[in-house]
Amino acid sequence: MDEYERGAQFPQTMNPAGLATPGGHYSHVSIANGLIFVSGQLPIDANGQKLTDRPFEAQAEQVLANLASALAGAGSDVKKLAQVRVYIVDVAHWSSFNEIYARWAGDAKPARAVVPVPALHFGLKIEIEAVALV
Repeated sequence: MDEYERGAQFPQTMNPAGLATPGGHYSHVSIANGLIFVSGQLPIDANGQKLTDRPFEAQAEQVLANLASALAGAGSDVKKLAQVRVYIVDVAHWSSFNEIYARWAGDAKPARAVVPVPALHFGLKIEIEAVALV
């Protein structure tokens, strides 16, 4: 008996409106067993413009807007976030990010990690991935 016959649920993938076409072999969102997995979101607008030359704060706001679009497209929202992983290229941006994130998240306080990394794609300064409930 294969997994299909045993009733296994296969992930549903999607690329919600408001997000640029993925730049690689992945989907922005994968939904499985009541959980939404949002792929790493970079500061790239819906038209595919990379905000490489914009200040960190503008990049952070774009990434959070992308995350909100991904969640909305999957039928969820910030209140249903369970876990968020944030990658930043300089730990000096932590306090600025924390302020922007707190405004964006409001009362929601999902588990979160902010991880300093040496570099991100295209010279961008921040990337966020998340897990939420449907």
